[in-house]
Amino acid sequence: MGTGDIALASFKALLESDYDVVGLFTQPDRPVGRKQVLTPPAIKVMAEDHGLSVWQPERLRGSEEMDVIDGLDVDVIVVMAYGQILPTRVINAPNLACINLHASLLPRFRGASCIQGAIDAGDSHTGISVMHVAPALDEGDVILQHQLEILPEHTGGVVHDLLAEMAPAALLEGLVKLFDGSAERVVQDDEKANYAPKLLREHGEIDWTMSAKDLERRVRAYDPWPGTSTTFTNAKGKLSRLKIFPPLTVEAGLSGASGEVLENTKAGVVIACGAGNGGAVRVMILQPEGSARMDAAQFANGRRLEVGDIVGV
Repeated sequence: MGTGDIALASFKALLESDYDVVGLFTQPDRPVGRKQVLTPPAIKVMAEDHGLSVWQPERLRGSEEMDVIDGLDVDVIVVMAYGQILPTRVINAPNLACINLHASLLPRFRGASCIQGAIDAGDSHTGISVMHVAPALDEGDVILQHQLEILPEHTGGVVHDLLAEMAPAALLEGLVKLFDGSAERVVQDDEKANYAPKLLREHGEIDWTMSAKDLERRVRAYDPWPGTSTTFTNAKGKLSRLKIFPPLTVEAGLSGASGEVLENTKAGVVIACGAGNGGAVRVMILQPEGSARMDAAQFANGRRLEVGDIVGV
């Protein structure tokens, strides 16, 4: 049961293993792009290429597909980035276990934006948790975990791809333990849990009162989704949007009013953070509204910002 691209490598590993994969549950095809072309999830295409049955209920709870699951008589249901909360009936359907591959070192981050949450918080490590699915979100007992170091240059997209690559090994190890009876069940400590909600585009609005260090992590964490942006007054005197991309350099020795432009040269756009002493960040890649992405030199040539201007107001 999976939809997101992070599940592709794990599904491929199952298909190439000795396990008998009997089918796939995934989200319905969705309109994609400016032309809103109805597009299937990539994992559905992979399943159909292997001749597997695919079910795509808009809402699993109360659907006729619930009866399908009972009829399959499976030993294990594997879930990764499916996109729906599973009813208790589904969780209890397999003979051995219903397990989930979660992109966090549980209980550190539960929820949809656990990858962004770990980077944003400045964690040194994240990872894949193989866990039993429980009725409550991401609260099931943990079978095993594989760790990944978060490097200073890692973005949300990079960590997503690295976790996708390491997930198959964790999954196959967990399945071996389930079938031979050696799988542990480590109860999560709820007091150590943090909830990372689904991120929307508006969550990427930059708050220049954050410290420079926190803002640098936020921009990395939110790349590529939901992205980060701010507002500025363009050459025509109109409020316009400006997208900010990593990498950002923290300039700890500089300060100014929150969102104040301290420098706009080919060496970067330096913007003050915090409440007067939070440092500043040097931005090297930007995209003004209605323009292509550009480097700092191209941006400076356009004279879009002057020293002393305030962004984000």
